[in-house]
Amino acid sequence: MSDSLPEWPDGTVATLSTGGGEPHAIPVSTIVRADERTIVFVLARRRESLARLRDDPRCALTILAAGVSVTAIGRAEVLDAEISDRVVAVRMDVERVQDHAQPTFEILEGVRWRWTDADAERADSSLRDALRKLE
Repeated sequence: MSDSLPEWPDGTVATLSTGGGEPHAIPVSTIVRADERTIVFVLARRRESLARLRDDPRCALTILAAGVSVTAIGRAEVLDAEISDRVVAVRMDVERVQDHAQPTFEILEGVRWRWTDADAERADSSLRDALRKLE
């Protein structure tokens, strides 16, 4: 266990796991480290994960990037902040960080992906800026 969240690069894909019934996990890419114990991210308004978090805020976010392999465990709160008509901001208060690092291996990189639509890429950048202002 680690005391605080590591840094990770913009565009890192993480896996959000929620409960509220059968386990449910989805990839999320617009995640921002607000501080050593807080993550902010966005979810589409239509996501089942969003409904689950409203019913049961307990969640885990697994982050894999170059030199980073952690799972943040905590509670999420859907924020009232209007940052887009398509998505809502979510703040995760991290209660503990499981550090998966081992001396026998290292994570060289996370999921490799890219935007194929310039408008979507600009929108993602704007959402990150909006999330950083929530910090």
